[in-house]
Amino acid sequence: MTVVLPAALAGAGIGAVLGALGAGGAILAVPALVYGVGQPLAVAIPTSLAVVALSSLAALLPKSRRAVVRWPVALVFGAAGVPATFAGAALGGLLPQRWLLLAFAALMVVVAVRMLRGGGDHAGACRTSDGSVNWRSCLPKAVVAGAAVGLLTGLFGVGGGFVIVPALGLLLGLTSHEAVATSLVVVVLNSLSGLVAHADAVGDIDPGVFAAFATAALVVAAGAATVSSRVPARVLRTGFAVVVLAVAAFVAVAATVAPESLG
Repeated sequence: MTVVLPAALAGAGIGAVLGALGAGGAILAVPALVYGVGQPLAVAIPTSLAVVALSSLAALLPKSRRAVVRWPVALVFGAAGVPATFAGAALGGLLPQRWLLLAFAALMVVVAVRMLRGGGDHAGACRTSDGSVNWRSCLPKAVVAGAAVGLLTGLFGVGGGFVIVPALGLLLGLTSHEAVATSLVVVVLNSLSGLVAHADAVGDIDPGVFAAFATAALVVAAGAATVSSRVPARVLRTGFAVVVLAVAAFVAVAATVAPESLG
């Protein structure tokens, strides 16, 4: 019972980030479960993926009612990531954990810097001259980006939202609010496929930790998603970048100082 409160607090934090930003859930959940709750990485990964899938659904509901989800883009992006998730899970077992984590941290820094620089709200392969979205025009880029995100999901046990949001904005041209809402659909698909890829550890999930973590994440994610619709896009983008930079620093330190605690 001593781990239930830390699990609930961690879940609330993950739900707030995921609901407001449409990203960052699992990438924060795994360190929270390992360091805050004391779970081994092999158990933290499927626990986080299951919780992120549920909380993403909760965050998606209010956004889908406002028609900001670009469903064709989300489904193409997500479908491309499903087979890549299994490939990533297999590849992850062959590579040194320390270098994977350091590369992961470096990637997050690149993503955060690009988000801070902005410029992703009106350009991109999907955005037409009249400001609408033509998903067919960005199909090749969506497939490639979706597969890359799926590979990261399998490698690191994350939903991939921290890459999906900037990819949808900077590469495909969705606005910040469209990217956040659309990313939630992709996160659900990636998390579920990642959960299947790590199915051998699902039976080891602690029911008490999962219930506390999931309940807090679900409640807070739904509320944060509603509130975030009133927040300016620039503020959302900056907040996302700050979160990603903070997690990148944490992952880099963990990989350098104590990589064995994560692997």
